[in-house]
Amino acid sequence: MVSIVALPASAHDGDHRRTPKVEISAVQADSPGRDNRSNRSLNGEWVEITNNTRHAVNLDGWTLKDEDGNRYKFNDVRLAGRSTIRIHTGEGRDTRTDLYQDRRNYVWDNHSDTATLRDDRGRVVDTESWGRHHHHNNH
Repeated sequence: MVSIVALPASAHDGDHRRTPKVEISAVQADSPGRDNRSNRSLNGEWVEITNNTRHAVNLDGWTLKDEDGNRYKFNDVRLAGRSTIRIHTGEGRDTRTDLYQDRRNYVWDNHSDTATLRDDRGRVVDTESWGRHHHHNNH
């Protein structure tokens, strides 16, 4: 079962806002395979953030948070124009394309959660929710 959530821009709250300059573009809340808390499995859980503008954005001081209040703070990360960065839950070496929260536990709830991206002033830039409105039919 693939559980990558990638919503078209039109799906955001059903209104016709412009696409956010920086947005949460994809979430993999349920890492592939067994949730055995190995670092590989932890890093299979990730959130992608995309810069939709032509200009680089400095994410220094921005935060990414789940519903339980687990917070990841960006530290002097430059996101180039029209590029995407993937934030993994586990440990690893940060690069221009991948950041690591260095956690030993999963952050994102497989079934339902909300990821909230805030800028350095604490303003909500984008949110992404999943799972809450889906009814599972038992077939």
